[in-house]
Amino acid sequence: MKVSSLLIALSLLCSVAFAADEKDQPLDSYISKNKNEQFKYDYDKVEADSSKLRDSWIAPLNLQYSYSKSNPYGSEQTSQNAAIKMDQPIFQSGGIYYGIKFAEASKIYANYSVEVAKRKLVKDAISLLMQIKQMDLKIEKQNLQIKNSEISLEQKKEQYLNGQLDSGFLDNAIIERNVVIQALYDIETNKERLISKFNALSDMSYEEAKVPHLEILNEEQFLEYNIVLHMSESDIEKTKNNKDVTTAKYLPSISITSGYNWSKSDSVFKFGANERDYYDYGIRASMPLDINTYRDIESSRIDYLKSKLVIQDRKRELSALFEQVMQNINNFEKKKLLSIENRELYEKLLSETQDMFRAGYKTSYDVDLLANSVSIQILDLSIFEIDKQLELLTLYEMYKNEI
Repeated sequence: MKVSSLLIALSLLCSVAFAADEKDQPLDSYISKNKNEQFKYDYDKVEADSSKLRDSWIAPLNLQYSYSKSNPYGSEQTSQNAAIKMDQPIFQSGGIYYGIKFAEASKIYANYSVEVAKRKLVKDAISLLMQIKQMDLKIEKQNLQIKNSEISLEQKKEQYLNGQLDSGFLDNAIIERNVVIQALYDIETNKERLISKFNALSDMSYEEAKVPHLEILNEEQFLEYNIVLHMSESDIEKTKNNKDVTTAKYLPSISITSGYNWSKSDSVFKFGANERDYYDYGIRASMPLDINTYRDIESSRIDYLKSKLVIQDRKRELSALFEQVMQNINNFEKKKLLSIENRELYEKLLSETQDMFRAGYKTSYDVDLLANSVSIQILDLSIFEIDKQLELLTLYEMYKNEI
């Protein structure tokens, strides 16, 4: 009961809302200024492409000018022509409306795509930072295990010299000490690798950077505010409007046509220059008859139908991911509970050993060995908490509460 209460208390202390952390430490700050600038350009490009697509139905004004000089009859002649022409669609059987809606939906989808890529990079940076902090704990734990192996080696030496053990036990103690020291070197090497990767992503100092603590999510929250699902939903809207745009492309359309023309020429047959100008305007109706009309419309319709199925698969995959993460977290909670139980056991043994040491029945080796074991269990608790946070980070990569 005591252990369970302690575990609950620790969980409450460690589970600080990610949203609160984001206010204190913006997510953007975990990745370098250069990478943030690249994402800013991505968003700017989305805005520019969306505006271009939204206004693509507005026809351009065509400006023309030509100048020529010739001497077919031995006398130099010049000719100039200029024109302004417009062919502006005003009705495309709904194509203009759906084209604007398609541009808006494409912008939303593209922004989500950039956001997904950005949050993945942020997640990678935070994950590396968490692992570096975890490596510090593992190094501290490994140093305690080295101390324990050295204490064990000293005890075996004394027992060997006193004739209480043969050389085989002493040899095993030496091997055990070497193994835990080599393990420390491996941990330190892994930490350096993590630091190198983190420095490639972030301008922060890993030593000073604050590590966010994440709350447990429920599945409803995870799916409701999931940017991957939101992106899939925007894809449905995008493909739906694209289907309507494709259909309208093969239906009747009406355009207004107008133009202004000017010409000037110097001719050998007429005195001076010949200059004139005129305008024209009208209405043009058209409807393409294309052998691929049905195939083109059917292709866009299939894309739309597929996008509606894709989101169902995406929900299933995300629910399975959520369940797996929760199972992993549950296992880490069990490990934390075991560490607490072990620590309480070592603390009890340490207290009794200290009493026996004062009475002269135990050595300082026995006291130090158990004190180190208590510290190891405390470090294990923190190490497992970071493992839990790393699991939650997998969910928070896709979770964004807009409220």
